[in-house]
Amino acid sequence: MANTVWHSMEAVEVLKEMNTDIHYGLAEDEVKGRLEKYGYNEMKKEEGISPFILFLHQFKNTLILILLAATLISLAAGKSFEAGLIFVIVMFSALLGFIQEYRAEKALAALKKMLSPTITVLREGKEKDIPSKDLVPGDILLLEAGDKIPADARLVEIYSLRCDEAPLTGESVPVGKNIRPMPKDVSVSDRKNMVFTGTTVTGGRGKAVVTSTGMNTEFGKIAEEVTAVTTEKTPLERRTEEIGKWLGIIAVVVCVFIAGISVTKEFLYGEITMHFIIAMAMFAIALAVAAVPEALPAVVTGTLAIGMQQMAKRNALIRKMPAVETLGCTTVICSDKTGTLTKGEMTVRKIFTMGKMIEVTGAGYAPVGEFRGSDPVDISRSESLQMLLKGGILCNDSVLQEKEGKWLIKGDPTEGALVVTAAKAGMHIHEIRLENPRIEEIPFSSERKRMTTIHQMKDGRRIAFIKGAPEIILERCTHILEDSGVKTLILEERSKILKANEGMAKDALRVLGLAYKELPDGIAYSEESVESDLVFLGFTGMIDPPRDEALEAIKVCKEVGIKTIMITGDHKLTAVAIASEIGIYKEGDVVLTGAELEKMPDEGLEKIVDKVTVYARVAPIDKLKIVKAWKSKGEIVAMTGDGVNDAPALKQADIGIAMGITGTEVTKEAAAMVLLDDNFATIVKAIERGRWIYDNIKKYLTFLLRSNMAQVIVIGGVVILLDPEYLPLLPAAILYVNLAINGLPALALGVAPPDPDIMQRPPRNPKESVFSWDVRTLILLALLIEVPIFFFLFFYEFIDISHARTKIFFAFITIALLVSLTFRSMKYSIFEAPPHKWLLLAIAWEIILIAAVIQIPAVRAGLGILMPSVSDLVMIFGFGIPVFLVMEATKCF
Repeated sequence: MANTVWHSMEAVEVLKEMNTDIHYGLAEDEVKGRLEKYGYNEMKKEEGISPFILFLHQFKNTLILILLAATLISLAAGKSFEAGLIFVIVMFSALLGFIQEYRAEKALAALKKMLSPTITVLREGKEKDIPSKDLVPGDILLLEAGDKIPADARLVEIYSLRCDEAPLTGESVPVGKNIRPMPKDVSVSDRKNMVFTGTTVTGGRGKAVVTSTGMNTEFGKIAEEVTAVTTEKTPLERRTEEIGKWLGIIAVVVCVFIAGISVTKEFLYGEITMHFIIAMAMFAIALAVAAVPEALPAVVTGTLAIGMQQMAKRNALIRKMPAVETLGCTTVICSDKTGTLTKGEMTVRKIFTMGKMIEVTGAGYAPVGEFRGSDPVDISRSESLQMLLKGGILCNDSVLQEKEGKWLIKGDPTEGALVVTAAKAGMHIHEIRLENPRIEEIPFSSERKRMTTIHQMKDGRRIAFIKGAPEIILERCTHILEDSGVKTLILEERSKILKANEGMAKDALRVLGLAYKELPDGIAYSEESVESDLVFLGFTGMIDPPRDEALEAIKVCKEVGIKTIMITGDHKLTAVAIASEIGIYKEGDVVLTGAELEKMPDEGLEKIVDKVTVYARVAPIDKLKIVKAWKSKGEIVAMTGDGVNDAPALKQADIGIAMGITGTEVTKEAAAMVLLDDNFATIVKAIERGRWIYDNIKKYLTFLLRSNMAQVIVIGGVVILLDPEYLPLLPAAILYVNLAINGLPALALGVAPPDPDIMQRPPRNPKESVFSWDVRTLILLALLIEVPIFFFLFFYEFIDISHARTKIFFAFITIALLVSLTFRSMKYSIFEAPPHKWLLLAIAWEIILIAAVIQIPAVRAGLGILMPSVSDLVMIFGFGIPVFLVMEATKCF
């Protein structure tokens, strides 16, 4: 049955094949049998990761693996205190990452509830509202305007039925339906006798027999493709792994090198005892703990988690934590047009009537706007304009509604634009429809390209209003309505009307013609008698207007070097007009259609992809091809989309961005980020946040790594010069410095305010290592200053190891607190950098912790240090000042 070509069969053949009845539907017993055979009408979901497995995934980080190895060495050496301490740190970091990813998945699950859960069917001769998941092949769907279609179905009876198929095909214009058989090889977008999962009825009504459910639908086939697309690691994931691997290599190399020297010395000048082995184990633990910035996983996770929460408040839901940073290095945004760059609300911009062009202000469905012309427009005195607007109301099935302060259209967006325009003129839609009831209708079809409704008017006349394609309407008109009355439509006037139509079309407006005819009594309501000798009323020119915020957001993208590409299912002319208006397209840019793209080999597209700014009439495979072409050039690509057709490309992109309001479930599953407001401007805000986070990552990485590398050098150097027993810092003390002292300032640096020029820089090279030139320079400079200070303090007035450890311990703390102040910004001095209260609070808390160390003997004993003397503290602080000043001085270069 899955391979049956339903669209090529007669409606009666489909009903017979499905063993169902158009007036009775299926019996409940038969439904049960078909449910067992075909299963529920649901999409196959990606295997959900259990909370336990999601928690285990946090342990794939190299830094955490090094710490786990240190835990095992501690246990083997009998150092249970150190082992427990390290293990608690590892678990805390893993738990923090788990909580944030788990929350993001839960938030996404809540979004899925926005999908319509029920549909009206005919079963055992009765209309029933059932959960859409309970649909089976053979069910008879009863469709009307506003219904979301939950299964693929063959139409068997229609009345002016039109559907919005943009989520599946990308076509933004509602598709008129019929019930005639079609050729077997027609594309999905041309199967006018079928309705498809994920699409919406915008007008009319009809009956359809379900032919496919679940993964057998066209929607399901594309959902299956999504699982075939591999997801690459984000830049942050790659760089964090890079840090972990290098630190692991450094720790192992240094440990093996020093262990070799120590073992050789012990072998030549003594003997290898158990005491020596334990001392070497403690050295290995200390080196591992010193090499790994223990606070890093928690700080990375915490920074990204805070970024996720802040983005969610700004309508960007991040599903995968590292995607926050990926946005920061985005170089290309491939954006859908309808509803993302535009409002997704058709709006009448121009009206041509009585030989004059009238402009209509206001955008979207809000009934607020003015009518402007070369002369003042007085609607109350213009019979022709009033009649045109009234025709737009009556020859129309859409309804304008206000819900929670937002204006919405139930029905066809094009018809909705006419209703909104009449409302802007002060007309009362509901009253006009009640006073002039519809008594007959000749439905719209894609072949006729027009719709006619016949009304019993309030004044006793019987009038037919006709709307449709401008050339179709005009050729049936013999007269024209002017304010002075009805006149014969002469050739000169007809030529003027055609020029007006051409001018509106060049502006990429969707033009609709309106006419009317007063019907005598006894006339047959046929096409021939009603739709001839018409009186021309005028044209309306409409467009889906761009979002105001999109214009500014694209301008910002240009200023910072991010290229914005429009990808749409709309016609080329419309796409270019919108792209020009919002600043994506300029003269000389290349525009490609889906047909041209299909013929172009991958290599050909890669050569010109950076010159193309608009893609029109594209298919799902085209979007995937575009993303791959950009990625082949090493760009970081963000791809937006709402329809199921976008899902494979979203998953292929470096960051897939789904629409939270109009997006399908499959699209959201494939995306790394969900826009809760479907707004392009939200992406730019997220990019700013991503850049901000990346800057802060560099700040705290530099801050942490200069400390860790200094620890490795000092520990290794002292052990080489003396003996493994003379560890400058015990593992517990290293952990205290790295977590309790370095951790809070690092976390504060992770949320430091952005530099003023954050959105004035070009995107960084996506291949750029986190160890960029400025990071390497600062770390090296810090080590050149700090390491000699640490060695001096350790050996100066050496009384015993505890006294030396005390000086080293407080030196690391003092320098860390001073240096954290300068790392508020890596570019601006402490006088120019934005104020940062959280860092000051972190430092204040650190001082309290230091006081606790000084005052509590048990803590000092656990850390292997003594009560410091005032003279030692003054000397240590004095050595810290030059480090601070040198770090500040580097910002001048």
